[in-house]
Amino acid sequence: MTQFLPPNLLALFAPRESIPFLPPNDKLPHEKKRLPYGGLLDFTNTFEESYETPPPTRIETKEEKIARKAREKMEKAALQLEQDITLWDPNTNDKATTDPYKTLFIARLNYDTSESKLRREFEVYGKIKSINLVHDVQTGKPRGYAFIEYEKEADMHAAYKRADGRKIDGRRVVVDVERGRTVKGWRPRRLGGGLGSTRRGGAPGGKRTGVEERRRSSSRDRKRRSRSRDRRRSRSREHKRRRTRSRSAERRSERRPSRDRQDSSRRRSRERERGGGRRTGNFRGENEPHNNNGNGPPHDTFGINEGY
Repeated sequence: MTQFLPPNLLALFAPRESIPFLPPNDKLPHEKKRLPYGGLLDFTNTFEESYETPPPTRIETKEEKIARKAREKMEKAALQLEQDITLWDPNTNDKATTDPYKTLFIARLNYDTSESKLRREFEVYGKIKSINLVHDVQTGKPRGYAFIEYEKEADMHAAYKRADGRKIDGRRVVVDVERGRTVKGWRPRRLGGGLGSTRRGGAPGGKRTGVEERRRSSSRDRKRRSRSRDRRRSRSREHKRRRTRSRSAERRSERRPSRDRQDSSRRRSRERERGGGRRTGNFRGENEPHNNNGNGPPHDTFGINEGY
């Protein structure tokens, strides 16, 4: 069949040339001459001395690396905070209101709250001169707080007393007076100041810091959860006790009829035994020989004819 194949296919079946033999370049392992094995004494002079050995390098662990990064971050933030504090001056702000004693500060605003919405909500306390809704310098998004300047200081005080905690667009706002230009040494929250113990700078007068407050709140939550867990456990135990009592009562009620039946059957058997003995004694003629001739009186078994 192969003679009928075309030459291009016959070339595939043609044998290849044999691999030429090449002598090895080196001797075989068993033909080589090697030096005999010796000790290490001849090489000790090449070893380094103890004073030439470099000190061991200590590798930083994962926990130490995390602590180092956190420490560096805190130092960097503290340095940046100091620079921001030196550059911060509320009196040189071009966007600030004209009179700080007529200005009201509103925080925790909804990010979708507009200036017209604020005007409608706070115009009920007096005539508003200007509204400054603070936005982020880089992104242009609202920061969640604003400054409202009234034309009269009495209107500002009325809004300060009555508008705190008011709900605007689903969020309860915090109302305060402007303290940047009215209180000496005041710093905003972003610079470590502000009111309350949740600020980075903390509150004066020995108040608790934010970390302590969070710890206390977490401990209160744990105690509350443990109390609720104990109440649930006591309720489950009481429920189990009631269930076992009801089940035992049901079992006793189920056992009572069987015991009553046994007692009644025993009582009947005793009454039969006693009644049988009396009847054998009352039966007349039962132990006497029967008179089949008809001459004697007929046997009155139950004593009915005794009186006749």
